[in-house]
This record gives sequence, structure tokens and C-alpha cells, in this order.
Amino acid sequence: MPHHYVIQSPNPVTSQGMAPLGDRKTIIQQLGQMNTCPEREGEPYLYGPGIMLEVRQDEDPVRQILLSIVEEEIAWLVIERIATTFNWKIIDFESGDEIDFNLREDEM
Repeated sequence: MPHHYVIQSPNPVTSQGMAPLGDRKTIIQQLGQMNTCPEREGEPYLYGPGIMLEVRQDEDPVRQILLSIVEEEIAWLVIERIATTFNWKIIDFESGDEIDFNLREDEM
């Protein structure tokens, strides 16, 4: 069973809600450069090495993305690259804890 995470902006929540990650078209184009894209244009699911992302179709700008790990062995390198490239935070859906990529492996 896949483990789920939420991708959010590191910027604080305001009176208008969660800070946007960016506009939908740009996010999908930039993720495509990281080998993470939908199977068909316009679909809400983007597939990458070991992961699946779900972007709400009715949301632009995008405020959060659901991240599912489908192959643990390769997913974490991809997730860390996405998080650091875009300066996004990754939050464990079950615990609510933010993933800290600065921890050494033996601390995780």
C-alpha cells in the first residue's frame, strides 16, 4: 500500500489560505523536466520514478499536491530533488510531520 504525503509551500498560511506552489502549467512543465509528467495532457496524475503526484484539476494556482510513493527504493531521491529544486515542503499525511532531508539516514 502506498504511503502518502502532501507537498506545500514553505510560506505561511495567510488570510487567503495556503500559499500557492505556482501556476499549474509551469509546475507541470518543470516537473516534466524531472521525468515526472501525466500519461496524457490534462490528467491530474503525474508519474515519476517511484512516485505519483495528484494535482487538483480545478485549482490554479496550485496550493498543494498529493504525493504517493509507489516504489520506495527509488522514490526518496526523486522526492528530495523535487523538494529542494522547487523549495517545497513535504509533509507526512498520517503524522503531519514535515520531512527533513538534512537528517542523516541513521536518524530517520
